[in-house]
Amino acid sequence: MTELICIVCPKGCHLTVDEAHNFEVSGYGCPRGKEYGHKELTNPTRTLTSIVRIDGAIHPCCPVKTSGDIPKGIIPQAMELLKDVRLQAPVHTGDTVVSDILGTGVSWIATKDM
Repeated sequence: MTELICIVCPKGCHLTVDEAHNFEVSGYGCPRGKEYGHKELTNPTRTLTSIVRIDGAIHPCCPVKTSGDIPKGIIPQAMELLKDVRLQAPVHTGDTVVSDILGTGVSWIATKDM
């Protein structure tokens, strides 16, 4: 049995996941909590946020995030993709910064007009 605290909403339900019984989840307050508990033990993913350098803007960095969840195991490689990225203003919210992160179909996107 594994105990988790659900991070899907601010309620923070205390979940118990029973690996021996097909990852059965208990302690959730909504269906999203049940899904989170199962997914966290079978295929954990995260949405990432970061910044990249930008030229021609008021600020030197532009905030970015992944357009969806990516597997936890590839987070270091996904972050490494941003190391040499340098944007040129203007950049708009939702613009793709790096597409198809490591074959996941998820992209790095800008989260601010700059």
